[in-house]
Amino acid sequence: MAKTKKEIQQDYLKRTGYSANKKYNKEKTKVFPIRLVANTEQDIIQQLDSVENKSGYVKALIREDIARREKGEK
Repeated sequence: MAKTKKEIQQDYLKRTGYSANKKYNKEKTKVFPIRLVANTEQDIIQQLDSVENKSGYVKALIREDIARREKGEK
């Protein structure tokens, strides 16, 4: 049976870039998982669900907070 396009792409990634991506992620990135309780934090869940780019949204909020703090300290 012939492989599907997806299977061919997965095989290619494993052969070529998988180990390189894994090494890069280990050396250059950091992950911050967050767990939300559906009963008490529904407002946060709804807001994140409404945003397409959750990572960018959270980063923008953090940068706004940093700028606000720096402005307040000066």
